[in-house]
Amino acid sequence: MTTNIGYCGYSYHTQPFYSHDRNGFPAYLFRLQTEGTCEVIVKGRKVSIGKGDLLLIKPGDHYELLIEGKRDNSKDTMVVSGDYHLACEGPWVDEWWKRSDKPTISRIDLDEKLLALWRHLIIEERRPSSEENKELSDYLLRALCLSLERSVNETAPSFNRPYTVTRMMRYIEEHATTALKVEEVAQHADLSISRAVHLFKSSVGKTIIEYALEIRLTAAIERMKYTTMTLEQIAEDCGFGSYTYFHRVFHKKYGLAPGAYRRMG
Repeated sequence: MTTNIGYCGYSYHTQPFYSHDRNGFPAYLFRLQTEGTCEVIVKGRKVSIGKGDLLLIKPGDHYELLIEGKRDNSKDTMVVSGDYHLACEGPWVDEWWKRSDKPTISRIDLDEKLLALWRHLIIEERRPSSEENKELSDYLLRALCLSLERSVNETAPSFNRPYTVTRMMRYIEEHATTALKVEEVAQHADLSISRAVHLFKSSVGKTIIEYALEIRLTAAIERMKYTTMTLEQIAEDCGFGSYTYFHRVFHKKYGLAPGAYRRMG
């Protein structure tokens, strides 16, 4: 194994909380705020943390966490703060950290696939030692690191397209094999249909529907190669609605019919 997980979990605070490491944090720390707020002091700088903020620190960095309450209308003090957290170390994590800049704090989407991956790792780490699978935990950690890295890069101001476009692309990729509608894509990015259509085409170089069709065709080819599904089943399963439409789109893209393509394989 090339990684070691110190702890991995989810915390929900309803009482004030304070934590600090006098000599610097001993490992890499990932902390994703999912509910409420808190404050952290990292490398001498105090920062307010809100929902969607991802904190990344390396071994030796000074780190303090302060969770305080806020007064509501009844003047009672309310404390609400939830976060996923992970402390880890090892040669693979060292290499991953060094290969690109890691901002201390980034605002990312609370993507359910990413959170599900984090929860899976939490469950694996909770297993008794006789039941744990270190190899699986190792790969889950790597997958989480890579997913966090992509989320940070895609939300960075220097990324080569607006983040709203990336959000639309991810939504299309997830829903392309269903009866996807342009208005659903626009709504996901909090844009009007006209603005979404224009922004997507100017940034990606193709329309929303063209991008969805590319994903559907890729999914169809996978099924043609690796399953015994009929072409009619594939057309329906991949979101084309009918074999006639699937045939027309496929032939336009590849210059031959789906059946001929399948026989070539």
